[in-house]
Amino acid sequence: MQSRLKKMRVEDIDHLGIIAGIVDQIGLEALVNDCLGTHVQQKVSPGQGIKAMILNGLGFVSAPLYLYEEFFVGKATEHLLGEGIGPSHLNDDYLGRLLDKVWAYGPSQLFSVVSMAAYQAFGLDSRRYHLDSSSLSVHGAYESANDEPGCIEITHGYSKDHRPDLKQFVVETICTNDGGVPLAFEVASGNQSDKAVFAARLKTFAEHWSVEGILVADSALYSADNLAILGSLRWITRVPLTLSAAQAVVTEIDPEAFVASERDGYRLARVCTTYGGIRQGWVVVENQTRVETDCQQVDKQVAKQLIKATKQLRRQQTLEFNCAADARRQAEALATRWPYHCLSQLDVVEQHHYAQSGRPKTGATPTQVTYQITAQIVADDVAIHQAKRKAGRFILAINVIDDDTLTDEIILSDYKGQSVSEQGFGILKDPLFFTFSVFLKTPERIVALATIMGLSLMVYTLAQRQVRRALDQANETLLDQRKRPTQTPSLRWIFQKFQAIHLVWLNEQPQVSNLSPERLNILRFLGAPCQKYYLIC
Repeated sequence: MQSRLKKMRVEDIDHLGIIAGIVDQIGLEALVNDCLGTHVQQKVSPGQGIKAMILNGLGFVSAPLYLYEEFFVGKATEHLLGEGIGPSHLNDDYLGRLLDKVWAYGPSQLFSVVSMAAYQAFGLDSRRYHLDSSSLSVHGAYESANDEPGCIEITHGYSKDHRPDLKQFVVETICTNDGGVPLAFEVASGNQSDKAVFAARLKTFAEHWSVEGILVADSALYSADNLAILGSLRWITRVPLTLSAAQAVVTEIDPEAFVASERDGYRLARVCTTYGGIRQGWVVVENQTRVETDCQQVDKQVAKQLIKATKQLRRQQTLEFNCAADARRQAEALATRWPYHCLSQLDVVEQHHYAQSGRPKTGATPTQVTYQITAQIVADDVAIHQAKRKAGRFILAINVIDDDTLTDEIILSDYKGQSVSEQGFGILKDPLFFTFSVFLKTPERIVALATIMGLSLMVYTLAQRQVRRALDQANETLLDQRKRPTQTPSLRWIFQKFQAIHLVWLNEQPQVSNLSPERLNILRFLGAPCQKYYLIC
């Protein structure tokens, strides 16, 4: 009995076989090896190293880079990465050198090579592309300027993490609407402005990918200069309401121009206009839920600003002026700072001053005359009505106005697809994502590691898309967390379902344990590259 036990060992596979299978389906190992080069004495090739980092990044356990080797202890490392590879080969020295190789080759170029292969291997839909950005915070000073060509600056900037106390860098993604798969991934300085670079990013991407579809982005893209850069490219973007023309449209548009949307609670209206010399269509969108919320917010602002205006007027009424016109002018200037209130019964009162204190004698001549104002504050009903009239409204612009298939409904749906980018950033910012515990010393390695994060996001979205498409094509469902049937399960939930799957070696013969009927059923929708890590008997 004891001799038999000595020949038995158990290693964890869990959900890592799913990740490894998607990496294999892309052909990532060979692509990375071709780009970064290999050496005959290397035990772990660059492709295997990046595959290992993706496994770690999507392991969803707290395992920072300096504990990277420990992450693979107890895992089926050889089974997932290749014969002869063990945890000791994946130490921090090796990973640091690998990140340096990624930087030397060009992180964005490497990502592009892999994404192009993924696009072809999975047959991604190329009709819509979504551009967005987010900030990622880091710990450390990073005080010295870096003279490395093309290197980013780790610095303070607008924090989408709500951590203004930390320095940061920015990541930009261009994703397909088909599963939110990132096809382009850029790492930029922490103080970069989206408005300054978005158009150039889309232009470069469109040239590299020969884009014929529509590019979708938020309002940072919309400026006369950016639209000129885009040229003949087709785009949908949100119009910033800071533009006077946009303010006029959302305020003055005829309510009868709106038609009910297929989406509950939405109404749509089309306006043709020209901006930046480009003829375009503006779709005015009204969200009824936001109308109610925004109107309530206006009422709160009116009440809050009345208190503030009352205090300001009270102080103004104590001031004395040598000229009646000055007193009136300053009072009127004060009122212009109130968005929802104005002055009523404004009057200027003379104040006589005498040489002696006390009550002056009849007929005494004042030595000085000053002027003070008296007035009341009233609500500006017109301004409040206009604010409520534009409540819940925003504008989407499109430069394709001669295509009847691009209806207002489709334009709204395409813009709503921006959520795929936000969901991707949510994955990268998961508290268990390994990168968030990393303290790297150089911006170059941060850029390289961020690129590995992008590749991890690519693998995650491809796997999730694979399951959902297979379920839809087979007209089948899986049970979600609440035991309800769904055709759109999250990959995170599937990962949880695959915990406690082991590779058991008994007398040097491998077999996979805990493959329940439910897990076997899920594997049907993941394809052969993933199945090979579990169905080995």
